[in-house]
Amino acid sequence: MVRKIKIGIVGYGNLGRGVESAIAQNDDLTIVGVFTRRAPDQLQLLNTDIPIIPYDDILQYKEKVDVLILCGGSKDDLPKQGPNLAAHFNTVDSFDTHAKIPEYFEAVDASAKPNGKTAVISVGWDPGLFSLNRLFGEAILPEGATYTFWGKGLSQGHSDAVRRIEGVKGAVQYTIPVEEAVDKVRSGKLPELTTREKHTRECYVVLEEGAVAKTVEQAIKTMPDYFADYDTTVHFITEDELSRNHSAMPHGGFVIRSGKTGESNNQVMEYSLKLESNPEFTSSVLVAYARAAYRLNERGDTGAKTVFDIAPGLLSPKSPSALRKEIL
Repeated sequence: MVRKIKIGIVGYGNLGRGVESAIAQNDDLTIVGVFTRRAPDQLQLLNTDIPIIPYDDILQYKEKVDVLILCGGSKDDLPKQGPNLAAHFNTVDSFDTHAKIPEYFEAVDASAKPNGKTAVISVGWDPGLFSLNRLFGEAILPEGATYTFWGKGLSQGHSDAVRRIEGVKGAVQYTIPVEEAVDKVRSGKLPELTTREKHTRECYVVLEEGAVAKTVEQAIKTMPDYFADYDTTVHFITEDELSRNHSAMPHGGFVIRSGKTGESNNQVMEYSLKLESNPEFTSSVLVAYARAAYRLNERGDTGAKTVFDIAPGLLSPKSPSALRKEIL
């Protein structure tokens, strides 16, 4: 019998629940436990047989877990948890603050490599799968331009960032492509577009009692790396409206590389995703890369990694010979 890869889940919000669901679809993986800062009776797992373990006890599981999947937020959780846990475990995370990925990589690498651990950072569909498609486009069509559009969809990272603002009780944020910009790109005109010209952001916010709407709106619109560079609209709604109208988590988007080959032949590469559940899809990507992290570490390949460093075959439960026969 083939030994299963033992996974620990850190955090149990939408992403953690998605990881639990994804692992149930992968026969070569098993869950050791869910590590949480919340009281165990506050969690309702899909599989009630999975242990719920206090986060403070996580180092007791160093020899029992092959890979930790970190399901915290990029704004406040992962910058601390990523480097700290990579000193003791192989890890995979979905850190998605694009502007800060280089410094986050360095911090995690400095922790993981000296301790013989492998840490795969910034895994998901963007950063992650979209990053790979941007790379493919630039490598294959060096004369051209790359465009990435997101949405319309609910962004988990941006929604989490809004919820962390003082005075916010609940919130979701939608990213919306500007149709005029998309049309220009698909026409092959190679337009030069600013960040603000490509997308708008729309927030639906429930205020804490006594919070000042204007203060919260200003905090959202001026938040660096998240909203400051975009035209952002903030709607204040009731808790009931949030639950009734904004509980689904659709998302998606597309990467377009438009370029020329030879003397004058236009070539367009496009990769798209249409997702009914953003967290469940992101979780499924994390789980595939957890398999790769384990395999890399078994080979002695340690330190921080991104999707650019990992061969696609390592994501699949199939053997290299099976991949050559069935998929290549």
